[in-house]
Amino acid sequence: MIKGVNRQVVEVAETGSDYFEKALFFVNPKYYGMTDGKLRERAQTLMNVAGSPPKTKNASKRSKIGLVIEIAASAAAGAIITLITSAVFMG
Repeated sequence: MIKGVNRQVVEVAETGSDYFEKALFFVNPKYYGMTDGKLRERAQTLMNVAGSPPKTKNASKRSKIGLVIEIAASAAAGAIITLITSAVFMG
């Protein structure tokens, strides 16, 4: 257990997660009297309940398709504006 100037902290180095190396839990002052083992047990329980973060979706593929659609829509809008202005000015 690590004790700070004003806080008591429980550090858990074995998270069991590929995402996180360590977890720090700041102990509520009303539980400062609890044993180190009991605090670590509660911290481990919280980590198990939390689980791992959700897997991210393949955003790069989706953003490429969105970019192509955006460019095509911009080109079409530009062509329409050009057609309208040339028809107005050319008479």
